[in-house]
Amino acid sequence: MTDARSLEVQEKKELVSKGEKTVPARYYVPTTDIYETADALKVVMEVPGVARDAIDIKVEDDTLRVEARIDTAKYDGMEPLYTEYNVGHFARSFSLSHHIDRQRIAAALEDGVLTLTLGKVQQAEPRRIEIQ
Repeated sequence: MTDARSLEVQEKKELVSKGEKTVPARYYVPTTDIYETADALKVVMEVPGVARDAIDIKVEDDTLRVEARIDTAKYDGMEPLYTEYNVGHFARSFSLSHHIDRQRIAAALEDGVLTLTLGKVQQAEPRRIEIQ
């Protein structure tokens, strides 16, 4: 059975952080989908307008942290007549379970979509022990 959802406009959510940022700009929570395959989790995150070299992905203390910074210079002097899109940086954190192999995390960026592949820990294959 297919999921028949209608398309809906989603409001951009501003990141509420306990700590203070050193960059005087707004941070938003990027829209994210997570899919599971047999050997990995796929995290697909929208980060429009972010350059490849402006994304930091770090794993620290079982937390995967993604920060993506917009080059705001592109928007200097613009006075939009109408806007539905707020310009700002992106930040998101995920707690990693013991099923994720920290050494098998890969990232790709294409057309404003960041895809993280979180490889699962290889489990020992069950086997039958023969009695000699």
